[in-house]
Amino acid sequence: MSQNHTETVAFKSDQIRRDNIKQILKQVQAALEDRGYNAVNQLSGYLISNDPAYISSHQNARSLIQTVERYEIIEELVRAYLDDAE
Repeated sequence: MSQNHTETVAFKSDQIRRDNIKQILKQVQAALEDRGYNAVNQLSGYLISNDPAYISSHQNARSLIQTVERYEIIEELVRAYLDDAE
């Protein structure tokens, strides 16, 4: 079966961005829980206040969470919540 190498392939950057946000949240969650913190409380505090002190620097979690804009994280959380609600 031969493939036509002249066909345009659609690049799904939105899905890649969403997957990246999900991966970052999981890594930050693991780092927070490893230090004994309640990840939901700490992440909520960070997202509400924009104060990075809510996120431990353990396993580079603070730097990692700051690689994504807060509004993008919030959008992804709302999207995931609404998708689950259906």
